[in-house]
Amino acid sequence: MALVLVTGASSGLGRDTANALADEGHDVVIHVRSPARLIDGEDTVRWKGVVTGDLAELDDIRGVARQAADYGRFDAVIHNAGVMHRPEVVTVNTVAPYMLTALMDKPARLVHLSSSMHRTGSTDLRRLAAGTASYDDSKLWVTTLALALAQRWEGTSSHAVDPGWVPTRMGGAGAPDDLAAGHRTQVWLATGDDVAPDTGGYWYHRQAHDPHPAARDEQFQAHLIQALESRTGVSLG
Repeated sequence: MALVLVTGASSGLGRDTANALADEGHDVVIHVRSPARLIDGEDTVRWKGVVTGDLAELDDIRGVARQAADYGRFDAVIHNAGVMHRPEVVTVNTVAPYMLTALMDKPARLVHLSSSMHRTGSTDLRRLAAGTASYDDSKLWVTTLALALAQRWEGTSSHAVDPGWVPTRMGGAGAPDDLAAGHRTQVWLATGDDVAPDTGGYWYHRQAHDPHPAARDEQFQAHLIQALESRTGVSLG
């Protein structure tokens, strides 16, 4: 049984991921933006716990990390929360995973939600400081962060996942990918014992693929982490 944190778990892929983990008997702590995002009374029984905070706000991100610390060291953290539009896109999609990772005890496994759209993201990190990053940029950067952590943190596996274009509120009703397949890879990476490569993978439906070349470029990884440290005042360590 694993202790797993899933961010952005009030609906969509995050909720599906959390439900699948709970169904398998794992202890699941869910993150939601506010208590009003909880669906019904089941939430107080089904989950190991609930942490709240707006991941578009740096102070709230710190608060989520403090709340998560009450549960001890997680076996896995799934950075699922995401938005598509400015001005929150870079903070929620990239800065929040970075800060939570830096502020929390190192888990055994990290899973970061990417997107096929990361392939058209920019390596111009001036957009991070300026707040002009696009969704594509944010997903390239969080993919890069995932693969950088795989190189830097011995003892912690770190992966990025493209869940596909699935029919959630974000993806839209006409999205062509299978909704159930959208969360299975995250659950597997967080709890499975047959993951290969065991760290540093970019995954789509449990198949390893090649990400944007910049995501594996060690110089770009270093520049990204420096930019995130400068943006947040938080060192990765």
